[in-house]
Amino acid sequence: MEGRFTSEELELAKSVDLVDVAAYLGYTPKKIGKYYTLKEMDSIRIYNRSHWYRWSRAEDRGNNGGSQIDFLRVFAGLDIKSAVFWLLDFAGYSSNQSRDENINLKHQVVQQEKVKKEFLLPVPAPDNSFLYEYLMNDRGIRKEVIDYFVSRGLIYEARHYHNIVFKGNDKDGITRFASMRGVFDKQGKPFKCDVEGNDKRFGFNVSNEQSSELIVFEAAIDLMSYVDIFDDYDSNKLALGMVSDGPITTFLAEHPQITLIRFCLDRDEAGRNATEQLMEKYYSLGYEVQNVPPPEGYKDYNEWLVNAKIKSASISASKISKC
Repeated sequence: MEGRFTSEELELAKSVDLVDVAAYLGYTPKKIGKYYTLKEMDSIRIYNRSHWYRWSRAEDRGNNGGSQIDFLRVFAGLDIKSAVFWLLDFAGYSSNQSRDENINLKHQVVQQEKVKKEFLLPVPAPDNSFLYEYLMNDRGIRKEVIDYFVSRGLIYEARHYHNIVFKGNDKDGITRFASMRGVFDKQGKPFKCDVEGNDKRFGFNVSNEQSSELIVFEAAIDLMSYVDIFDDYDSNKLALGMVSDGPITTFLAEHPQITLIRFCLDRDEAGRNATEQLMEKYYSLGYEVQNVPPPEGYKDYNEWLVNAKIKSASISASKISKC
């Protein structure tokens, strides 16, 4: 791979979140309507978190916009090859060339040293009524499945705003990571965020020392949907919640009995590219790997679950009407 990269690797590099890249490099993204700008350069526009344009340099062809690769080329001084390797490494799928931690940025203002915030879980609500209502009615997950995750202390409802909190524990049961998902989607836009101060090397997971199988998902709700569909409470399961595969590395280190990894990532382009990269990586590390996306026509496991239950309800209603 030295000096070269495939079209798949190029596509993966261009799937990396440009807002996250800018923030990592020391810039300060600010959301304005449907795009982001940067505090340090307010003429920058980042659209769809994937490409950018600089209005102040509209006539400067080659330096006034483009992809994530062009952003690193213009503002970090990297050539195209180095930019692609940097993005692959940032995504967690390339170990052949590490990120340059000493990139000299252009147009950067002096940043105050960031102090890592203390990791504090949101205060629990008196009950989980909004959690159950959302997961059952909007996400189609059976009450018995939700009971399982609640009883194990893996999910709960936060007192403020009633967000669902998904906890990522280490092998000793200590919560190292947590993410939140809103139950009141405003105008179709879901609220999602990670709890500040968490350790992104961990992810929402279910562990079983007696199982040698690990099933990997992108989102926690897809993991829960899988349990509902297959009634599988025995295998190890992990939701990444990000582009990086850091949580997989941590989980495998904590659970050395794992020999098989099934990748149940989304059936969109980003999910397929990520699956291909991950399977190649972990196969080379000696694991048996399998690609298990949702069926054709469904983006993820929750969409599959919801549609299956809608069809089942429709068939049942049809039988009743014929009686």
